[in-house]
Amino acid sequence: MRVEVKIPGGVESYCIDERGDKRVASDSLWLETFLCAVLRAYSYADDGSGDTIKKIIAMQQKGYSTKARMPLSNAIASEANDEPGWQLGSDPEIQVPNLVSNHLTTGLLSYIRTTGRYASGINLFEKLRSRDPEISSLLARVLIQGDEEVKAICLLKEAIEELPMDYSLLDCQAAFLQSKSNLDWALPLAQRAVVAAPSEFGTWAKLAEIYVGLEMWDLALLTLNSCPMFTYQDKDAPRMPEPARVNLPLLSETNYSEIDESINGYEVDAVHPNLRKLTAGNYKGTFLKAYSLLTGITAKIGWDQLLRIRSQVFVMEEEYRSEKSQPATGRTTGRLTHTGRTPSTTALRAPSPQVNGRASTSSEQDGNDEKEEEIEVDKQDGERSGKPEVVKAEDAEGPSEGTIAADNLAQPKHTVASVEVKSGGEEPDPTHQNYTHFQHKRLCERWLDNLFMVLYEDLRIYTIWRTDMARAKATTEPAGSPNPNNPNAAYNKSAEEWEILGDLAERLHHAPEAIEAYQSCLRIRFSPKAMRAVTKMWEEERKNENVLQGLIRLIAWQYKWYSEVRTLSSMTVGSSANIGSQFSPDLLRIIRKLIEEEGAVKVRSIVQATNLPQTVLDLTHHYVELCANFRSNGSDV
Repeated sequence: MRVEVKIPGGVESYCIDERGDKRVASDSLWLETFLCAVLRAYSYADDGSGDTIKKIIAMQQKGYSTKARMPLSNAIASEANDEPGWQLGSDPEIQVPNLVSNHLTTGLLSYIRTTGRYASGINLFEKLRSRDPEISSLLARVLIQGDEEVKAICLLKEAIEELPMDYSLLDCQAAFLQSKSNLDWALPLAQRAVVAAPSEFGTWAKLAEIYVGLEMWDLALLTLNSCPMFTYQDKDAPRMPEPARVNLPLLSETNYSEIDESINGYEVDAVHPNLRKLTAGNYKGTFLKAYSLLTGITAKIGWDQLLRIRSQVFVMEEEYRSEKSQPATGRTTGRLTHTGRTPSTTALRAPSPQVNGRASTSSEQDGNDEKEEEIEVDKQDGERSGKPEVVKAEDAEGPSEGTIAADNLAQPKHTVASVEVKSGGEEPDPTHQNYTHFQHKRLCERWLDNLFMVLYEDLRIYTIWRTDMARAKATTEPAGSPNPNNPNAAYNKSAEEWEILGDLAERLHHAPEAIEAYQSCLRIRFSPKAMRAVTKMWEEERKNENVLQGLIRLIAWQYKWYSEVRTLSSMTVGSSANIGSQFSPDLLRIIRKLIEEEGAVKVRSIVQATNLPQTVLDLTHHYVELCANFRSNGSDV
């Protein structure tokens, strides 16, 4: 869309299509432009941690106007009736955009979750469901979020009977059962969802999560190894090199000394080189989710047990050499088992044999068509990983008929050194000398090998940190703590290092240690990422007053960076034109939940009783006004 202002002459608005031709700007195109602007406002909004601000400094962000009379859901409904939403694309975790998985539905669900307007969302999806039954999965999600679980389950039952292989419906029902700790019921649904959409990462990830909940660690690793990984495509936001210094004029509304300390950013020289080398914090998309699953398994069973299970389900180097040295006649390759099944379908069929102390269960022989389908699926999986699945070799007498022989397998590169695999000075497992179940194993994907290496480095740094910290505390205990309010005073670290250590502990699912590191960072200087993590912890512990204290600072910090600089004569403290330019859906959702629990009057009273500048408090009062405009529950109390 383009708007040309001619002086003199008037104003002309038109649009340019993909061919570069000039077209008339119709009402439908203006509506699509409005929806794209709203979706970008929600998609590009910062969650309070300050990660978005790193892309470009001094970027002004406009929020969705709450003064509009036409609800956003009605506008999206009008657009959905004319254009399919999958043309807008989808999140990086989704391989193929469809009717229910695209940017349009993601933005709409974010809008409903932020504002709490579940009734309008239910009415919208009810209308769309009459035309497209696939919308039932979106309607069920909104019903569950709006505490209408009985209606959601009845809807899912009817929809699955009508569309038994719709993976969105199966994934929604499996996620609901998982939230209710009914993992045995969720398992067959997740397996069917994988069969319905084998190219989608979300279905495999959900199946891996359920296996982790059932403590089937071997099947969880096999499922994780089978996940289709996609290259992360970031949003089309401008990226600028990080400046050495930032010198911007600041608004008087955010004149607060605590948050002013974070203006110039972090000092790279103050961070230890080992902490700067940690690469797990840069993961995004499917790799971030896969790494979270791997660290979740490690947090429950430990590193040593993870390596043992890894050696039981994946081909190790010693097995590789032993199998390579044996004669090739009359044995399988490790890809096609004697039952006609492939390791890539093991997680979908039955537990792997003799792993984790469980005996293998025999299954009935499948038909020839099903066997060919399974082999084809495994062949496609091999093409995706870029590794040879079956390497044929000629025997001296020729390969026997009806068998697949392999004399030589391409040896993979080393991904973990021997001292790392042994976890110290541990001796090799003697049971690895006889590889009786080599044909049941599969090759570990290269990206999963890299995740193991990154996990080892994270665990190494975390162990060193906790060991040095315990030693420092033990040294200062006889003489007394130098600072009773700061138990980590004896362990000297900069604010930047404490933030990195907190992020490290959070990745490894050590929540208490992560909060301890973030609080140590906040004692030195203000950090939006640390404050957001601590506020999330207070939110889980239902410490509403502490949550409000954190929100006041986060809102003021965001307003400092996401507002344009006006002259003092045009500034009006508390005016909607001045404050409305900053917006964070995640912070608004937290304010809305507090208002639903405590009431708007009590929330305003707690905010006003805080010993902070009035201009800073007015920014938080504006979020309370937004909840009143959206008619959230408790906004009139």
